[in-house]
Amino acid sequence: MEIEQVKAYLLQLQDSICAELAAEDGEVDFLTDEWQRPEGGGGRSRVLTEGAVFERAGVNFSHVRGASLPPSASASRPELAGRSFQAMGVSLVIHPRNPYVPTSHANVRMFVAEKPGEEPVWWFGGGYDLTPYYGNQEDCVSWHRVASEACAPFGEDVYPRFKAWCDQYFYLKHRREPRGIGGLFFDDLNEWDFATSFAFMRSVGDSYIKAYRPIVQRRKDQAFGDSERQFQLYRRGRYVEFNLVYDRGTLFGLQSDGRTEAILMSLPPLVRWEYDYQPTPGSREAELTEYYLQDRDWLAGS
Repeated sequence: MEIEQVKAYLLQLQDSICAELAAEDGEVDFLTDEWQRPEGGGGRSRVLTEGAVFERAGVNFSHVRGASLPPSASASRPELAGRSFQAMGVSLVIHPRNPYVPTSHANVRMFVAEKPGEEPVWWFGGGYDLTPYYGNQEDCVSWHRVASEACAPFGEDVYPRFKAWCDQYFYLKHRREPRGIGGLFFDDLNEWDFATSFAFMRSVGDSYIKAYRPIVQRRKDQAFGDSERQFQLYRRGRYVEFNLVYDRGTLFGLQSDGRTEAILMSLPPLVRWEYDYQPTPGSREAELTEYYLQDRDWLAGS
């Protein structure tokens, strides 16, 4: 197990994603904020604000240590509760300005749980998902095609399994609807040896920008008006609800006494809620929930 190799990869991944997003925005670059955590570890937050293309883009690296795994990290592995831990990862959320450009999220991470006299227990997690405001078939297919190609070298069952896990995880139970059109999600991954597991994490991490940037390029100059902007702000409320109620990464960060600014950088800068909103029947706003936010095999027949 080579923790330093994983850390070096994650720092490089943060660098490369920020470089590509800043190039795509073309107006504003990322600000860097390095921070330390009193209990151990720290991180490097990078945030782009009020750009030409991205209203807010946050790409965060963290490597934290602690004396006891937080409940969110040991919920599925109660036998590890009470162990000391290391956790490192890159997590990002991109909120575009244009309503026709989807919001996207990605995360890759590694945990190590340690106990004196016993071998460390390690696992990987991560994935990415896409949250459109106005659905587009081409974007959904290309997003999932890149995800499928990233998984292909590791077994033909990997993409269908982690695609289904993503659909299940990014689901707002109180709304009875998914957050977006999915992608990949995996956690507690140690079914392969360390080298293979690390290679898979790299494949997922490296494929994110390949999946997202072409969508941004296709949609960023599409004309929109105030009605589309208001719908975007309304739908961003779903993103806030998921991150504050269900997201394990947010809960882990808060429970492990992480840096609040870095944890909550995933939230959009502007958002609105409306009581009992109902889209106009037959509109593109209605199409989002009626067609795009459904359990769908986007690669079938493509």
